[in-house]
Amino acid sequence: MEEWTSGRFSMGCRRKEQLHGCRDNFLALPEMKSPDRFTLVGGGHSTIEECAAECHHNCSCVGYVYRNVSGGMSGGDSVACLVWVGELVDAGKLSAEFGGETFYLRHAGMDAEGKRIKSKAVSIVLPILGSGVLVLICISLAWLKLKGKNKKWRKGEKKRLHGTSIYDEAVEGNPPHDQEFPFVRLEEIALATKNFSETCMIGHGGFGKVYKGILAGQEVAVKRLSRDSQQGTKEFRNEVILIAKLQHRNLVRLLGCCDERDEKLLIYEYLPNKSLDATLFDESRKLLLDWTTRFSMIKGIARGLLYLHQDSRFTIIHRDLKAANVLLDEDMKPKIADFGMARIFNDNQQDANTQRVVGTYGYMAPEYAMEGVFSTKSDVYSFGVLLLEVVTGIRRNSNSRIMGFPSLTVYSWNMWKEEKTEELPDSCIVDTCSPGEVLLCVHVALLCVQENPDDRPLMSSVVFILENGSTTLPAPKRPAYFARQSAEMEQIRNAIQTSADSFTLTEIEGR
Repeated sequence: MEEWTSGRFSMGCRRKEQLHGCRDNFLALPEMKSPDRFTLVGGGHSTIEECAAECHHNCSCVGYVYRNVSGGMSGGDSVACLVWVGELVDAGKLSAEFGGETFYLRHAGMDAEGKRIKSKAVSIVLPILGSGVLVLICISLAWLKLKGKNKKWRKGEKKRLHGTSIYDEAVEGNPPHDQEFPFVRLEEIALATKNFSETCMIGHGGFGKVYKGILAGQEVAVKRLSRDSQQGTKEFRNEVILIAKLQHRNLVRLLGCCDERDEKLLIYEYLPNKSLDATLFDESRKLLLDWTTRFSMIKGIARGLLYLHQDSRFTIIHRDLKAANVLLDEDMKPKIADFGMARIFNDNQQDANTQRVVGTYGYMAPEYAMEGVFSTKSDVYSFGVLLLEVVTGIRRNSNSRIMGFPSLTVYSWNMWKEEKTEELPDSCIVDTCSPGEVLLCVHVALLCVQENPDDRPLMSSVVFILENGSTTLPAPKRPAYFARQSAEMEQIRNAIQTSADSFTLTEIEGR
């Protein structure tokens, strides 16, 4: 475990019998967390047999996954074929509930039906084969390999990103290994998005624009970083490396990337219901979010954040959790997105400090906004603000709806203190929501936004409370809040909301 947590995997599982190349077959391992460093091929395969054939005919392929992907607005399902070459890193059992899928492992000495075969005769015959026969075999294998490389699904190539900055402030002195990721050519992306047509644009932010496209028969969302965005190469590599490694039902799935010419593009699964921000604060669309959906959504976001903090290979701090960075699938299930600002912690690290404070005003924890100190508790604070927004339907900075209070957090805390929690739920759910669940959510949210990070709960506790309820929670302390002092301050904060500026200026008003 010590070597695993430090990133050294030389003591992992080893094969008892080495592979024989293309003569081996595949063993189905259900409910698995797929290994890291996959290559996406043939996104439009219609059958699992075609996916298996692609890997079977590539003698370097050691495993594959045939993955169903929700079809979004088209109403159907599309599929993706993922293959692995070389060492398998970070595979393990994972129930289907949490995203486990069947992993097909190339296994030495397996016949077509997955049974062991006897190889004694082979071990006798092979040593007496002449050198000419060996040369012939080598030529055949080389030809098969060359043929595999020229297959139609290999239109793209694997792009090696040398170095990465996600460790800059977190794991100094322990540089990461180069990683390989699914790379899609710029021409293919331009074709899929009609040359980045405005008619295909489905969103935009400080990073650039997002386009909907069809790539290999599958609906995708293409995030195009603008050339003048300060979310540049550093954040681009962050997002590719982190999301390519992470697999959880409440995290957005990365399908590919492109770093060609002056373009930096990320290709995600397409989620038809856009962001939580676009739904929760739209007077017509918010009707889609009844209390049952909202409560399920809250628990899903909490589970995704717990995975980042505790259950993934590394401790990952998102640093920009907000309603706009939670995407909704066709069933209104939430998926956390936008890992451009994320940071990795090592095992013994509790917090870190940065001079480059980035994030969104109102979601940032006070110690991060004022001192640049961030930790898992910074994300907990952001989750608390987001939870209050989901319950109330009020934006964190909506002065017109919090009756003179400086922030949604302080407004909610005062309503709690005056025992008026029943007045907090969004008007469109007030008649159908569960008062007990609303009270629990508000209580948890106020614990998350307390000023002292040590007073805030861990996400493991938050998930347990939301799933099981609790009658022994401590009373929340008054949350911190930021005052709005001048037009200049407001202008700076508006810039911070784009998640693109490299600094922030925030003041705390005395109580």
